[in-house]
Amino acid sequence: MKTRLGMAALALAAWAGGAGQVRAQATDLTGAGATFPYPIYQRWFYDYAQKTGVKINYQSIGSGGGIRQFSEQTVDFGASDGPMSDAEIANARGGPVLHIPTVLGAVAVTYNVPGVASGLKLTGDVVSDIFLGKITRWNDPRIARLNPGVKLPSTDVLVVHRSDGSGTTYIFTDYLSAVSPAWKAGPGHGKEVQWPVGLGGKGNEGVAGQVKQTPGSVGYVELAYAKQNHLPYALLRNAAGKFVAPSIEGATAAAAGVAKGLPVGTDFRISIVNAPGAGAYPISSFTWILIYEHQRDPAKSARLLDFLRWAIHDGQKEVAALDYAPLPANIVKMLDQRLRAVVAAR
Repeated sequence: MKTRLGMAALALAAWAGGAGQVRAQATDLTGAGATFPYPIYQRWFYDYAQKTGVKINYQSIGSGGGIRQFSEQTVDFGASDGPMSDAEIANARGGPVLHIPTVLGAVAVTYNVPGVASGLKLTGDVVSDIFLGKITRWNDPRIARLNPGVKLPSTDVLVVHRSDGSGTTYIFTDYLSAVSPAWKAGPGHGKEVQWPVGLGGKGNEGVAGQVKQTPGSVGYVELAYAKQNHLPYALLRNAAGKFVAPSIEGATAAAAGVAKGLPVGTDFRISIVNAPGAGAYPISSFTWILIYEHQRDPAKSARLLDFLRWAIHDGQKEVAALDYAPLPANIVKMLDQRLRAVVAAR
């Protein structure tokens, strides 16, 4: 698997090295937002540049920053792992907003506990109480009961969370609100919350880096970041009572039931956390690219829509290699119809 920095280098190399093949009418695009899908987006932008000569500059600044730049129309598209709220959509300057799901991903609860390998079993209420600051040592009886035979140290638990507006935080706190009344009544869910305890890290890469460098720490990151940093991650008990690891298969299973029941005309702002099914991983989510229904620039509109069609079809073949799950076929069909409804400037 290529690193995120490697992907960035590839994207730049694609543009520089392929300059002689760039089509005369190629139009650059700019985007900003989520770090959750950054590894697959970098791969897509590289491959799309090779295919078309169109350079896509993407700032991986977090979902909150991406929504702000998109709403202010300083970029051609935004990207978020947490859907925009009704208020955010109403404040967007470009008119009606469309949420375009691109891939499915899993948020891993990752930790750095000396002597404890990947596979520590945790439940939603335990995870919630860790992040609420109620469980403060790794050998707490509630963790020990879930993991008989595992030698847990008496060291302090150090929580690491996102410091920026984050779609990954939205997914994680959406899950905690679904499984813990105490969390729902307290911090609640959103792209930014008031964390009761812990240290902040910027982006998925910042949280992964803090956990990797800090013994006793625990955090939450998109699965690809845990794997790239060789961090262990927990098995979580799902709604069916099974302990499951974050995986492509688990995210696919979480989306399966929800995807079948989507109504015609859905805006795709849907949550799949704590989904039913024995194989469902409970902290799974779609991630979205944000575009305006009414496009201002005809050349950019044509390129953006072409890229999105390519991403939801050809691009899906690449997602598993970077630990994402492809979109369900019925959602791809619905997205084709949605993209045909985008009104381009004349």
